Amino acid sequence: MLTFFLRLNAEPLEEMEYILRFGFIKGGKATLVAEKEKINRRQTIHYHMRGRTTGLVDKIYEVNDVYESWVDPETYLPVKSVRNVKEQKYRFYDEVTYDHENDSLFSLKVGAKKVPPKVNDLISVFFYIRQNQYFEDLLAGKSIQIPVFHGDDLFHMELRYIGIETIDTKIGRKQCYVVSPKVPKGKLFKTSDDLKIYITKDANRLPIYAEFHLVLGALKCELESYKINGVNQLVKE
Repeated sequence: MLTFFLRLNAEPLEEMEYILRFGFIKGGKATLVAEKEKINRRQTIHYHMRGRTTGLVDKIYEVNDVYESWVDPETYLPVKSVRNVKEQKYRFYDEVTYDHENDSLFSLKVGAKKVPPKVNDLISVFFYIRQNQYFEDLLAGKSIQIPVFHGDDLFHMELRYIGIETIDTKIGRKQCYVVSPKVPKGKLFKTSDDLKIYITKDANRLPIYAEFHLVLGALKCELESYKINGVNQLVKE
């Protein structure tokens, strides 16, 4: 499937950079850029996320993964997504286009596929929750399940609200909502709910910290840089 990209008036919205640590070892970086972009004259928000290992960890287990998601700025549902994985000798590449009117998608890997309404990809789902009533429902204790297409498979991500914690961050002590997304158990995670995301308890709802309990050990993801339209937002209180 050929998609024609028309990129006009691209405007950076948000830029986030995270430091990845295995225990006390700085092991990598993850960067996320969100900007306005047009595809086939359709306005979208383009999320581009790249995760890569650095230093000693890179020599032991090299990772250079890119995830992209183009979402509708009104519904925050994905229009297109790309997954480009390079982990040691392993390679995986897929492009997916979404047809939400007909509850279907087209993947280069698996072809056409019927999907549940409001299906997301692994990147768009977190921004979808952040911008929709789902987050309020989550805080109210309701059970949230969202269909997600990832890799070449479809699963329902179950979200659980754990509570509020105050943690030390680059911008001082912050009260955070703690959310645990339940994803399918695989080779990476020990169990299906070994992931916690800390979201600031303010109007920004900024994902500021995350913990992953992997088979190889605990991985911590800490926000190092956050810019809006090129202006630094991390001012210590």
